[in-house]
Amino acid sequence: MRMCIDYRQLNKMTIKNKYLLPRIDDLFDQLKGASVFSKIDLRSGYYQLRVRDSDVPKTAFRTRYGHYEFLVMPFGLTNAPVAFMDLMNRVFRQHLDRFVVAFIDDILIYSRNENEHAEHLRLVSQILRDNQLYAKFSRCEFWLHEVSFLRHVVSASGIRVDPRKISAILDLKPPKNISEVQSFLGLAGYYRRFVKGFSVLASPLTKLLQKGVRFEWSEKCQKSFDQLKTFLTEAPVLVQPESSKEFDVYSDASLNGLGCVLMQEGRVVAYASRQLKPHERNYPTHDLELAAIVFALKIWRHYLFGEKCHVYSDHKSLKYLMTQKDLNLRQWRWLELLKDYELIIDFHHGKANVVVDALSRKLLFAMRAMNVHLSMSADNALIAELKAKPTLIYQIREAQKVDNDVIVKRAQCKLNEDSEFWIDDDDCLRFRNRLCIPKNSELIPMILNKAHNGLMSVHPGSTKMYNDFKCQYWWHGMKRDISDFVSKCLICQQVKAKHQVPSGLLQPIMIPEWK
Repeated sequence: MRMCIDYRQLNKMTIKNKYLLPRIDDLFDQLKGASVFSKIDLRSGYYQLRVRDSDVPKTAFRTRYGHYEFLVMPFGLTNAPVAFMDLMNRVFRQHLDRFVVAFIDDILIYSRNENEHAEHLRLVSQILRDNQLYAKFSRCEFWLHEVSFLRHVVSASGIRVDPRKISAILDLKPPKNISEVQSFLGLAGYYRRFVKGFSVLASPLTKLLQKGVRFEWSEKCQKSFDQLKTFLTEAPVLVQPESSKEFDVYSDASLNGLGCVLMQEGRVVAYASRQLKPHERNYPTHDLELAAIVFALKIWRHYLFGEKCHVYSDHKSLKYLMTQKDLNLRQWRWLELLKDYELIIDFHHGKANVVVDALSRKLLFAMRAMNVHLSMSADNALIAELKAKPTLIYQIREAQKVDNDVIVKRAQCKLNEDSEFWIDDDDCLRFRNRLCIPKNSELIPMILNKAHNGLMSVHPGSTKMYNDFKCQYWWHGMKRDISDFVSKCLICQQVKAKHQVPSGLLQPIMIPEWK
């Protein structure tokens, strides 16, 4: 159990530290050639970092036992992860990218052989002792030939999906709404680099997320869902590239998208694809095929810049691009980018270019629309945001299952005894197309509070709220409950206009003089 204080208000006023966390791909790239691994997990990592004395009062929190302040860095502060990441980078600066990978409070030591590893472990242990950083021995692993790190399994043969993490995918049930589709694609998208043709497999699901498309779970969606779960649990191993060896890039373009594959010595390093932008659909074939090459060079710049690479395209005229004189402005601009790379463009017949051809001939939904976020799990693994908050529909459905009145109404619906009530596709009871909220449910105060005090509300009056609610919800005494709720709103009472006649000025009473 880990205590975490609600510092949201403090975080709003905190200047965000723009310190960049390392890219996961870059961390794994440096492991090429390593065969022995050890993993060290620091004990309550944040608590090993002291808070500046002047900032200690800012961490204050109050309980029924009294007022407390953190002397060490607590969880929940917006700059806590980057502050600790900065500490780790400063501590291991001399050994980063040589035999140490540090990500927050996870430390991975990698070596080519056991003799090297013994020396590397000694150096890391000495650094931790000198800086008074303490590890949790039960969470550490030493002298491994295969290690689970940052949700991947790393070994001498390459990296692959961690079976302990990915097995949960098989237990997932088919999504019942848009939010659950986004959650599943967010999980699957984190492993898209392992799956060839990921986008074509996910196409039926991504179509459900498009604006104006009604959510209908079809056989195609179910097939796509099952295939993605299967492919993700059987994902192939991708090799880590070596900078001393030549790269091969296979690219292709179609009217649907761009696709490319990065390879080295006949083994796949990575796949990439994207959908065409609206203006790119007007490109001639020559420019479209060239756009696929430019896309590959940009997305794998950290691999290809300064390295020899051989680019294969199924558009033969691109082979002579470097010597052509008559180029349009777009081609000249792209040619300037190509000159930064040490590459050779060659022709590769389209029928033989099956991998990228499959990647390009599909519809790819932009992953950023899935709202994918990175976060730290309880075991300090970096994960994509997998778990969506329960939707209101789900909460209403669960509340209906335990309410006696609703249970009776549902039974009547099944017997067609009440035509005004019916059960929708979400298994929720409705009254004249309005969701039925159980009378004694905790949902009523929550819904009223969200509608009246929410971030997007303007504290509407009881009449306005009732007119809005009567189109969506129904429960006995709804109008009275709304009126009572609004009348008890402190903010409304403080700022509402006064309609009474203002009181007049006080007039002194004349005291008569007695004779």
